[in-house]
Amino acid sequence: MRRILLKLSGEALAGDKKMGFDEETVRGVALQVKQLVDQGMQVGIVTGGGNFWRGRSSENIDRTKADQIGMLATVMNCIYVSEIFRSVGMKTAVLTPFECGSFTKLFSKDRANKYFERGMVVFFAGGTGHPYFSTDTGVVLRAIEVEAEVILLAKSIDGVYDSDPKTNPDAKKYDEVTIDEVIANNLQVVDMTASILARDNKMPMWVFGLNEENSIVNTVNGKFSGTRVTV
Repeated sequence: MRRILLKLSGEALAGDKKMGFDEETVRGVALQVKQLVDQGMQVGIVTGGGNFWRGRSSENIDRTKADQIGMLATVMNCIYVSEIFRSVGMKTAVLTPFECGSFTKLFSKDRANKYFERGMVVFFAGGTGHPYFSTDTGVVLRAIEVEAEVILLAKSIDGVYDSDPKTNPDAKKYDEVTIDEVIANNLQVVDMTASILARDNKMPMWVFGLNEENSIVNTVNGKFSGTRVTV
């Protein structure tokens, strides 16, 4: 593969802490991504914001404002993670769909492609820039825009199940599932808007557990133990 887009959930970035950052976890991600970059692969990153903010669970905050706080949480995550990436020897850039002063650069496809061609890891922060759209939609949108070959979804669980494995010990894990099955059975790989966008634009997704040893490198190099969502 030439270009991939990696989605890191906020909860996965927090490790066992549940909130904030676990630097050891993030550094482990950075070292894996560096192996891919050193192989000549172009890597884009989207992070969730759940390690800082789960605004939709609040009934006291306007939805638009809650989503704006969530967008800013992803900006904080991308700035932090990009700095850890730099500390292990990679060049990075953080792009947002809205102005953040000197913290980030404004997203455009041309700018992203320029950074990819320079061998930089490109972080896409701030979601779509609009409320009512999740980071799931943001990652699928960016993957389509920059013509990534696949989305890698690094989660706190190791694949797609027919029910929640945290509450159902008999939950069945899929090795492969079509995006139409995901939509029909509401399997919640990504939210419904993102699922339909991925289906209509034929964007495959591979779901795996971030906390498994060397999981990102193994996934890219064919030692995959998660779930392939095909189109």
